[in-house]
Amino acid sequence: MNTLFLLMAQYSGQAVIPIEVVCRDYLHLTVEKFKLKRLSGDIDIPLMRLGTKSQKAALGIHLNDLAIYIDRQRELATTEQNKLMNRS
Repeated sequence: MNTLFLLMAQYSGQAVIPIEVVCRDYLHLTVEKFKLKRLSGDIDIPLMRLGTKSQKAALGIHLNDLAIYIDRQRELATTEQNKLMNRS
């Protein structure tokens, strides 16, 4: 299964998803909490400024970056599960 294609279907082919939507749909965090966790290194996902370079510009996450993040989280969960089940 390809995470990127599933996300493309979910978000109707949008290339960049607003940060509020990603926080709501996948991270279950407020935008402020997400920003703090990202700055501290707990969440490793690139963030884009949409439009101008001002501080008030909308923030978003590119669909491919979100897919990579989700796949990476799955790999970590699978590794942890395998260790728990004493699998190599």
